[in-house]
Amino acid sequence: MPVVSFQLPNTQRNYCIADKRKVDLFVKMDRYALPYMERTLKSVNDEKQVTETLYILDRMIDNGTKNVDKLYPVLSKFNNTKSPNIQTFLAGIYRKLQIPDAFGPLVKMLIQNSINPSKEQLFDPNEEIGGAILSYLNERFRH
Repeated sequence: MPVVSFQLPNTQRNYCIADKRKVDLFVKMDRYALPYMERTLKSVNDEKQVTETLYILDRMIDNGTKNVDKLYPVLSKFNNTKSPNIQTFLAGIYRKLQIPDAFGPLVKMLIQNSINPSKEQLFDPNEEIGGAILSYLNERFRH
């Protein structure tokens, strides 16, 4: 299997392409990978690397990794992003984790995107953001 560097969506496809081996390695490391993820998110501002790290965290959550919610302080660094890629993965993570402090930033993202829609969107991050907001309001998702 060839190594694939992480690729953001483009005009030919509206999804990311990740290196499956890299993603699987972090998913298998489970909670032991969280300090690395935290350091990466603290130190990086590159959209591609942030999106890749959020993608991996999303897969870790799907696999049952515990304590990802403890990364909220570093995840919140990206709450004001204008990047549809980062917004989409961040909203998905917040939807799954139901971090109470993330509700306000999700609403702010949705309003910000409604007032100033991105011209270069390849997909609509508001779908994921809106879904995350609805999950906060739905009784089934409350702890």
